[in-house]
Amino acid sequence: MNHFEEYCTTFVQEVGNKEGAVSPAVTNSASFAYGTPEIAEGIFDGSVKKPLYSRMGNPTTAKLESIMAKMDGGIGAVATSSGMGATTLATMSLLACGDEIISIGGLFGGTYALFNETLTHFGVKTHFFDVDELDEIKKTINENTKIIFLESVGNPNMRLPDISAIAKIANDAGIVLIVDNTITPMSISPLKLGADIVVYSTTKVISGNASALGGCAVFRSINDGDDKFKTPRYKELHKFIKGAGKMALIPNAKKRAMRDLGMSANAHASYQTMLGLETLPLRMDRIVQSIEIIVKELDKNGLNINHPSLESHPHNQRYKKDFSKGCGTLFTIDLGTKERAFEFLNKTKLATLTANIGDSRTLALHMASTIYRDFDDEVKGFLGITDGLVRISIGLESPQDIIDDFLEAVK
Repeated sequence: MNHFEEYCTTFVQEVGNKEGAVSPAVTNSASFAYGTPEIAEGIFDGSVKKPLYSRMGNPTTAKLESIMAKMDGGIGAVATSSGMGATTLATMSLLACGDEIISIGGLFGGTYALFNETLTHFGVKTHFFDVDELDEIKKTINENTKIIFLESVGNPNMRLPDISAIAKIANDAGIVLIVDNTITPMSISPLKLGADIVVYSTTKVISGNASALGGCAVFRSINDGDDKFKTPRYKELHKFIKGAGKMALIPNAKKRAMRDLGMSANAHASYQTMLGLETLPLRMDRIVQSIEIIVKELDKNGLNINHPSLESHPHNQRYKKDFSKGCGTLFTIDLGTKERAFEFLNKTKLATLTANIGDSRTLALHMASTIYRDFDDEVKGFLGITDGLVRISIGLESPQDIIDDFLEAVK
């Protein structure tokens, strides 16, 4: 049975319409007319639920947001112009000068640069840890800590966090936990594991065909009783809780980040993303089954493969226990040197060389000379970037065709 059977019905039923045009309407309007000043006032104070301005969202994007929220069991979602837009929205809507972030695990280069470089200009400090340094993480939490951030799967170091254990640390300390779930939609449900916010680059496997740039942040509801967001640590959020109750994280994100920083989703991209969602369960099921076949065979043939499904991986037991529905489209091959990596990439006939991941076709990229080229050796070491590292994102092709092509390319 399809690992993601529960989503097959939900996505196609939610995306399509039962009356009129079956395919979702694309609302290509930058602004919306209010009709009367009374309606305009209601829209701006939130009592009238009609579009305000496309920088704050539009009807096509709103439909995508409702489906994404339902996928993760959130109370709502905010779609953005890119995955980095979603990460920026989720973090900047909570941060102020003097705050601190704890970032755990392998990290996408753009996110690392945001935390380690850009946010430092705004007085925000980030501490970086490996996924298994739980004691050190606990010791680092202080009165300035606002966010614990992690990726569901280290990109590209392929290390797996114990999300439930980290969520307990965050919740015991009253700290927000944000999980980047880009690689594992449906495989992992971070909100159910104790996270507060989930972020995605929908550009990747959710869209699946490299046609639509986008991102999304999904938020949990504010609890009626005690809640970490009601504590003095998050006092800036209290006015939103008073006004919006359980939905408070949505207007906070829109007004604190989207309104001022402008990472708004494009209506046509939101439409294309919904089309991708319709087939996501089918594509993910094939990919996570294919990848285990491929890495096992390549490993057996002597290639230096990094994927948690292999018995040699330090998180293999965690993979079997917590990632039974797979850990996405990625694995890496370490060819030893840049020269051998380039030779492999020049000889492969199936892989498309690009910085994207999660496409319907197999993708590959040499890490050190591209995304991580500006990082120093110490940072590269922490993030698992070696001279010969090639990141692979498996697509929908025949697993045997991929195996044959890769083995021929490394001869």
